[in-house]
Amino acid sequence: MRLSSIFTIAATFLAAAVFCLLIARLAVTVIEDSSRASVRQELDMNGMTWTEVDADGLQIFLGGTAPSEAMRFKALSLAGRIVDAARVMDQMLIEDTKGIAPPRFSIEILRNDSGTSLIGLVPASTDRDALMEDIADATGEGDATDLLESADYPHSETWEEALDYAIESLELLPRAKISVDAERVLIKAMVDSPEAKRRLEVELARNAPEDLRLSLDISAPRPVVTPFTLRFLIEDGVGRFDACSADTEAARDRILSAAGRAGLSSKADCTLALGVPSPRWGEAAEMAIDALDKLGGGSLTFSDADISMVALEGTSESTFDDVIGRLETSLPDVFALHAVLPRPEDASAPVAPEFVATLSPEGLVQIRGRVSSKLARETVDSFAKARFSSESVRTTARVSDGLPKDWSLRTLTGLEALSHVANGVVTVTPDSLTLIGKTGQKDASARVSRLLSEKLGEGATFSIKVTYSEALDPVASIPTPEECEARIAEIQSEKKINFEPGSSTIEGGGAAILDDIAEVLSECGDLRMEIGGHTDSQGREIMNERLSQDRAQAVLNALRERRILTSSFTAKGYGESEPIADNDTEAGREANRRIEFRLIRPEAAEEDPTSLESADEQGEEDNQAEEPSQEDKPDEQN
Repeated sequence: MRLSSIFTIAATFLAAAVFCLLIARLAVTVIEDSSRASVRQELDMNGMTWTEVDADGLQIFLGGTAPSEAMRFKALSLAGRIVDAARVMDQMLIEDTKGIAPPRFSIEILRNDSGTSLIGLVPASTDRDALMEDIADATGEGDATDLLESADYPHSETWEEALDYAIESLELLPRAKISVDAERVLIKAMVDSPEAKRRLEVELARNAPEDLRLSLDISAPRPVVTPFTLRFLIEDGVGRFDACSADTEAARDRILSAAGRAGLSSKADCTLALGVPSPRWGEAAEMAIDALDKLGGGSLTFSDADISMVALEGTSESTFDDVIGRLETSLPDVFALHAVLPRPEDASAPVAPEFVATLSPEGLVQIRGRVSSKLARETVDSFAKARFSSESVRTTARVSDGLPKDWSLRTLTGLEALSHVANGVVTVTPDSLTLIGKTGQKDASARVSRLLSEKLGEGATFSIKVTYSEALDPVASIPTPEECEARIAEIQSEKKINFEPGSSTIEGGGAAILDDIAEVLSECGDLRMEIGGHTDSQGREIMNERLSQDRAQAVLNALRERRILTSSFTAKGYGESEPIADNDTEAGREANRRIEFRLIRPEAAEEDPTSLESADEQGEEDNQAEEPSQEDKPDEQN
């Protein structure tokens, strides 16, 4: 074969090889581009634009920084749907999660007559079973409704403290919404009276931890009065209320104006309440009081729509008929009037029987007079022991014949009325029931009047002479926190707690001042109070702050030694930061060196209490200071 033929054949094979290589290269490029484009499209459609896609031959490389491990795994799974998962090479990084803030843990606790429910987000470390048991113990009810979610993140150190306080507060709150987070507890509740509101606010504030922000929104709606009662008397030309209820302010004004015209000279309380039998209550009461005034005296009792009017003995029959006739024709249709004109007593008539029960200031009950049978006496004795105390009751009543049929009812009603006063006497006769006593409850007369009207029935004659005594009022007799703060300030305005120069040791004269302050605090009960220490501006600022802190703590310790409950007290040193006088003069520096007692008050609730408010973000300043050197010691006058 000729040499030229050999070269021709070799060139043909070489050209074919080059062509095949080019075709193969082109096919690989097409496969790379197709795979890369398909994977890129799939990732973009799923919002993973952070990924980087590259191809080398049949292998697909995924790069970029994934927001989380879950997102990295999802990206690999999506790429594995397009190409063989064995061809996918993972070169992705995971975003540093150190700076990601944990979720905000919060709970809303809702409690009403239907039960208790919990809504919100709690740490995964929370023992849910123990939480439900604690709530059941606090409420005395069955299982609460658990609608909580959880998240596995660390929580604030104050979270458990805030949650424990909220659960403990449930015992005082039968109807409430409590919103809890690590920094704040918001309590919205409803109580039956302004006195109950004040008592609850004081109790909740006293129990709150020192570092917890507490917001209170306690409402006291109008009470429901059943029966709706009004009782007005005119004796010797002087008018007074035993009970007064009104449905509106306008009705109250009409009633009090009519009472003023009828001889009421002292201030009277007329409760705004719910339960009125007619929107014309004020008009009817005004008419009846005016009629009683025209009769010259007597008693007037409203029990819902039933009106009983008893004129004075000796009232002219013609006057009585005229006044009562006019009143009957003028009253709104819903009201029914029962009027009584007492007849003069017959001097020859036998002495009327009576039943008398006396309650002493020490709580001893003496029962004497007449009962209808041995069984009736046993019933009276048992009832009295149940209402008062089995050890304090002494019954010497005797069995007598000829007593009225309702005698037992009247005697038991009298004992029940007596239980509404702190001390007094109730006297029951066939024609009347009289209660005289002292009480620490402002609405005792109204409650007794409602009781007697309901138990004794229409037209019953009774007299209530109950006097309110502030010393017997369990709420009013305790000084308010503001009064306690003012009394302590008054003591310090006359005498000053002094310390040895440059020291937290209280000078000898300070002991007497602390004795006086301790006496005031012993009457005030638990208070949330801050004891603040202050210095003048001489010496180093950091040392003045430390010295003021030590002095405030020394005062706190001295009060503890005097057996004052100080668990809700804090001691804080302000140093020279809050002067009250000029530090350039000796008199000013002396005034600035002081101890102040200041109440820690709960914050007012915000306008929208229906949602769980966000707690204000508060930064904590780093107040750590270097240990002072010898020359940094404070001036000896601080």
